[in-house]
Amino acid sequence: MDWLTGEFEPFEVREPETQTIPFVFNSPHSGRHYPAQFLAASRLDALGIRRSEDHFVDELFADATHFGAPLLVAHFPRAYLDVNREPYELDPRMFEDPLPSYANIGSMRVAGGLGTVPRIVAENMEIYARRMPVADALARIETIYKPYHACLRRLIARTHARFGLSILIDCHSMPGNIKVAGTDARPDFIIGDRYGTSASAELSRAAIQFLEDMGFNAVRNKPYAGGFITEHYGRPVRGLHALQIEINRSLYVDEATLEKRPEFDLIAGVLSTFMRQMVEFAEAFSIEATLAAE
Repeated sequence: MDWLTGEFEPFEVREPETQTIPFVFNSPHSGRHYPAQFLAASRLDALGIRRSEDHFVDELFADATHFGAPLLVAHFPRAYLDVNREPYELDPRMFEDPLPSYANIGSMRVAGGLGTVPRIVAENMEIYARRMPVADALARIETIYKPYHACLRRLIARTHARFGLSILIDCHSMPGNIKVAGTDARPDFIIGDRYGTSASAELSRAAIQFLEDMGFNAVRNKPYAGGFITEHYGRPVRGLHALQIEINRSLYVDEATLEKRPEFDLIAGVLSTFMRQMVEFAEAFSIEATLAAE
């Protein structure tokens, strides 16, 4: 059962009864519904193709709606389509026929095999057994990528109109072996704000402090500063803030089996506390911003 047959929606918005806080939560990489047609075209087995998922991140942030914020959740997998990219970052090596002239074939992400339609999962595991038609990639972009971003834009615009402020939290997970550049430190969380361009520094510092106060190693921007979503939707001078949070998935998932660890509920509780603290901070932050503007 999948969206290719019209039996399943590729994404959904989980809404509170009433939105009461200026936050939007987004989980673009936790999708785990793989169309049969896609699996048939892959050289990977059912476990290998899941290596790029942000496993269960939508569940970790499920309390967002209880706090009064919408949560946008992808059901399509990142291996199928990556909405945290420009719309047409495409690798010509993947396709039977030429790409359109407007495709971005030269980005670092394309070179690494991680374009809008990825060529690989995890560490250089090729997805496809053979080249695919360009029309297939363009169809994914038209029918899923563009509607997904249109939905996200509406949520952000609605939030900003209602509160005069919008804070997007883009929710991700990272492999357990990730280290901070030049050190042996393996962070538990990384907060990305595109080096201060996608969100207020006060928000970023608060997020780091809340996580550290709970006993976790939290760092800012390195090695993940945020992707297309954070960069594209963060306009702090206009009251549009975007933060990316990366969670070390070894905290809550067995990375060999991709099954939840016994600590899963503990980490979900940590993130619930984190969301509550961010909401409380944002209330004071919003008041200060209002006073400064008067």
